[in-house]
Amino acid sequence: MPPRTVVIGVDSSTQSTKAAVTDTETGELLAVGRAPHVVTGEGGARETDPEVWWLALCDAVAAGLKESGLSPSSVVGIAVAGQQHGLVTLDRAGRPLRPALLWNDTRSAPQAAALVAELGGPEAWTARTGTVPVASMTATKWRWLRENDPSNAEATASVRLPHDFLTERLAGVAATDPGDASGTCWYSTATGAYDPDLLERLGLSVSMLPEVAATGGTRIGSLTDSAAEALGLPAGIAVAAGTGDNMSAAVGLGLGGAGLLDHPVLSLGTSGTVFAASRTRPASTALSGFAGADGTYLPLACTLNCTLAVDKVASLLGLHRDDATPGGEAVLLPYLDGERTPDLPTSSGLLTGLRHDTTPQQLLGAAYEGAAFTVLRALDELLLACGLDPAEPEVAGRPLRLIGGGAQGRTWVETVRRLSGRPLIVPGSGELVALGAAALAASAAGGGDPVAVAARWNEKSEDAELPASERDTETWERIGSVLDRASEPLLGG
Repeated sequence: MPPRTVVIGVDSSTQSTKAAVTDTETGELLAVGRAPHVVTGEGGARETDPEVWWLALCDAVAAGLKESGLSPSSVVGIAVAGQQHGLVTLDRAGRPLRPALLWNDTRSAPQAAALVAELGGPEAWTARTGTVPVASMTATKWRWLRENDPSNAEATASVRLPHDFLTERLAGVAATDPGDASGTCWYSTATGAYDPDLLERLGLSVSMLPEVAATGGTRIGSLTDSAAEALGLPAGIAVAAGTGDNMSAAVGLGLGGAGLLDHPVLSLGTSGTVFAASRTRPASTALSGFAGADGTYLPLACTLNCTLAVDKVASLLGLHRDDATPGGEAVLLPYLDGERTPDLPTSSGLLTGLRHDTTPQQLLGAAYEGAAFTVLRALDELLLACGLDPAEPEVAGRPLRLIGGGAQGRTWVETVRRLSGRPLIVPGSGELVALGAAALAASAAGGGDPVAVAARWNEKSEDAELPASERDTETWERIGSVLDRASEPLLGG
């Protein structure tokens, strides 16, 4: 019997790093090492020193290997999936010049508005990049840096995304993939390359950016001697291009050209996202028209306020996160960090509909409803971007795959089920971002198409399937009415 071989899929997220030690043949998750990150900043600022990510990656890999009980010699490949959009600026020696601006740093909202106007409006951006700049996007952060920290901008020799930075540390090669690159707003999903006109407009050059590999599973190099020593792994193992966290989750679910197409996914984490892999290039200003990690497209809508915002409301009320009931007449829009979808970067939380008999449990339930409504409202737009009619019975009855930390929470699941009126599938495979990264690593190590790899692994997954319940249209319409009427005067729209 041949010796067991494994790959390591790394999920470098906003709050922590996870390293999933995964059997290359079966996809069995043998161990997951973890290490925390530190996020700093007040107001709209959200930053992390990129060196924190590298140290966390080293710690997480060591912990995962120790837990698995396997020899490092069994590892044949590694890939990183990282939080999207973050701006990493490096000097000529490849060292970070300053803390990275994270995806949820909203200080660049004025720069986003200016960029949209300069190119001629949202439609012009959608036609070029697939995505309209908002404060989350990397291009807006680079513009902000040039205007607010010009000395570091001037000293910048290279610009990277978070996953690019880590991949370069692993392989010594400056590489990215179409998926994560498509979240910068300087990469064109129409041409599949960096847009030279946009780079010139932003004051960037192609030489400052990593080369774009064909897919996230492309082998872009081998683990260097120095990285191998830091990680305790064999030098020379395959390093994949890697991708962004949402693209990796899609791979982990088996979504893509070699798997499921046009099946919606809702991810409940620090952010809330809804996405699907599609062969149709999205052309909606309401969505981020990303590329997938495997050559497909990944239309996506993302909200800034999801599980952390609801947990904050629970803390303020002195309640456990599952000590909630439906909100009744109360409507709570928990936009505690500004909001990305809808584009309200300067907004704050809004509570209305209080009565004498409103309970704390209802207020918490209203926070769940407001957060879930915000991301579910983008679902119809997502389906339209995939060339589907949301009102068609077959499309309306298509199950919604629920992932992320919130998918393990009873109240999150029931709130989404009630407001969507759709059947839900909660995949049995845990750590989907890391699992997707493991499939990319297996592909780089010679395992074939990463989506096909993940789909094969998922054949043994025990998914939880929940039937559709009657949609709570009364709550849906009440929240929608408040949001539509409040956006301009109260939410800063």
